[in-house]
Amino acid sequence: MPDEATQALFAELGTSLGLSRPAALCFAAIWRAAQAPCADDLVLRAGISRSNVSTALKELRGWGLISIARIPGDRREYFGAPAGPWALIRQVLAERQRRVLAPALDRLRDLQAAGAGPEITDLADALQALAEWQERLAQLDPADLAALVSGTAPADEPKKKKKKSRKS
Repeated sequence: MPDEATQALFAELGTSLGLSRPAALCFAAIWRAAQAPCADDLVLRAGISRSNVSTALKELRGWGLISIARIPGDRREYFGAPAGPWALIRQVLAERQRRVLAPALDRLRDLQAAGAGPEITDLADALQALAEWQERLAQLDPADLAALVSGTAPADEPKKKKKKSRKS
């Protein structure tokens, strides 16, 4: 896929998830880079201004989508992203939980406290169940999340403890 098409795709996906367009473009450049880029590299790769890159990096750090590394003797910061798509998806799930579901649930609970009808209680209970489920997904190891979503995860069975063998 040509670089411009990839950037456009990431920009669209990122904004639909709640990121700004510059943050999505910077993330695309970081995630696809062979070596961790610095902010100046991102200006060139994402095609946005230095101030937009700085703001985007702050946003990406707030989402927990990038990490910062330094090279001894170099004053610049270099940026890395989760290695695989499932680690990325897990982090996005966690942030959507924190930024979208939790505040909506808080507002519904406020309506309940103010005496709203039973439909609000039902909606709050359903949203609570969804929020708890999404939170559990976000806590899974990326490989376990991938297995669950692909349908290859084992059924929820109690794990048997291994017996220690005694040497005589």
